[in-house]
Amino acid sequence: MEIQKDKILKVLREIRHPETKESIVDSGIVRDVSYREGALWLSLQFSRPNDPFIQSIRKACIRSINKTFGEDTLKETHVRVEVPETTQAPEVLPDVKNIVAIASGKGGVGKSTVAANLAVALAQTGSRVGLIDADVYGPSIPKMFHVEMDRPAARSEAGREWIIPVEKYGVKLLSIGLFVRPEDAVVWRGPMATSALKQLISQGDWGSLDYLLIDLPPGTGDVHLTMVQEVPVTGVVIVTTPQDVALAAVIKGINMFEGEKIHVPVLGIVENMAWFTPDELPGNRYYIFGKEGGKKLAEKAGIALLGQVPIIQGIRESGDSGEPVALFPDKTAGKTFHRLAQSVKEAVEKRNAEKAPTRKVHIATR
Repeated sequence: MEIQKDKILKVLREIRHPETKESIVDSGIVRDVSYREGALWLSLQFSRPNDPFIQSIRKACIRSINKTFGEDTLKETHVRVEVPETTQAPEVLPDVKNIVAIASGKGGVGKSTVAANLAVALAQTGSRVGLIDADVYGPSIPKMFHVEMDRPAARSEAGREWIIPVEKYGVKLLSIGLFVRPEDAVVWRGPMATSALKQLISQGDWGSLDYLLIDLPPGTGDVHLTMVQEVPVTGVVIVTTPQDVALAAVIKGINMFEGEKIHVPVLGIVENMAWFTPDELPGNRYYIFGKEGGKKLAEKAGIALLGQVPIIQGIRESGDSGEPVALFPDKTAGKTFHRLAQSVKEAVEKRNAEKAPTRKVHIATR
């Protein structure tokens, strides 16, 4: 059960900075109090990175909240601390023009299928494309490209280790699935998953790319926060089905990315499984998961509808066989993804023309 924000702030207002004697709420140290997926999150912002009271204030917040509202109301891992940067870190992905995240509010909406086919379609237009499978616990990109048994090579340069992506169909690929056997489960805690994503991003030998797509896990969580901390994301493409339960999760995703804390533009929505048309009745459309839910949501949110992808048996078959249907632009399904690729390119160009470059989100956990 969510606790009213003003009640939480009332408790936090009693905590004072030992040096300034000011309330951490009134002085602006408490930057954000929010709920995500039923859990309380707290964001603290300090004016200097060497503030000696960061740790004690953080612990005081956890202790006061849990004493007032019950044990485990605020978990230690749900307190984010932001501090100014003190050193200039090496630029990550300096030769990548556009970083586009592919996200979904929930699982099972075909996000990875869209990501794989979008990457291939963009590559077939002559663009230089990379694809990171950031769905650490359920990596499916290796199978969709039929590279499950491939292993990335490595090289060293100036004392630094680089991972050379696997390349297939003109797309450079990295995935946790390329480092484990297909039948093995990835049983990692959150910090291990985020550390793995950091390596794929910063140690990948990506070279010059027009587009680097990042296939995110469903929902919102640590991996998403790690991504926006590591790189300035150009924009996000959100995949959904037309059904209400999927659309409700999309709204949460939009609010997370475009909220003040993260502030990454949403390029648009892709409505997957929009309808079913049987081969023997090509003129018929059956709206199995609801009609135009993604389109209506895009209109309501003022966000572009980038494309509608129907349920076509060939899309599933091509994903299972490791040959994305976008490889065949003469087929109906292939044409759909090539139109989607064109829509994404136009959305990226429009975003770059009208908005300032995205900045990395600087959040430190203490």
